Amino acid sequence: MKKLFALLLAAAALQSCSQTNTTNEGQEITTAATETETNTYGASFTEDNVLSAGQLQQAVGGNDSIQATVAAEIVQSCQSKGCWMDVKLEDGSTMKVTFRDYGFFLPVEDLSGKTAVFTGMAKHEVISVEDQRHFAEDAGKSAEEIAAITQPREELRFVADGVKLK
Repeated sequence: MKKLFALLLAAAALQSCSQTNTTNEGQEITTAATETETNTYGASFTEDNVLSAGQLQQAVGGNDSIQATVAAEIVQSCQSKGCWMDVKLEDGSTMKVTFRDYGFFLPVEDLSGKTAVFTGMAKHEVISVEDQRHFAEDAGKSAEEIAAITQPREELRFVADGVKLK
């Protein structure tokens, strides 16, 4: 009986070491095996024609929107689900980067100071007070800071199809 119990315990331990996880929706996710794959989220992409944040600001200037691959420093990221990040622009402001159709998320650890390379669509948008407050809450801002948001704001936004953390 003790041998059977030990055998079952060993089998359970081996099963728990499997590299395949299942989400609540029943989708199967395979844990990445190499470091480069581990740092890629969403669609994989090549780092060709990568723009700096300043180059992106200039490129989107007279356009409604543009498709681009950008490298920028992360200022802050969602601490709740990993569903957005703010990256530093050349003029000292930030650009909110969200992920296409919430198709992927970044780690919820503090990513401040890390460099991200991301590909997708950049465009100017008017951000509602409600959305600004939601993002402030996700960032862990105080109730006073959240209440101080009272006006919609136009800003440069980016919807990423894929992100690589450096």
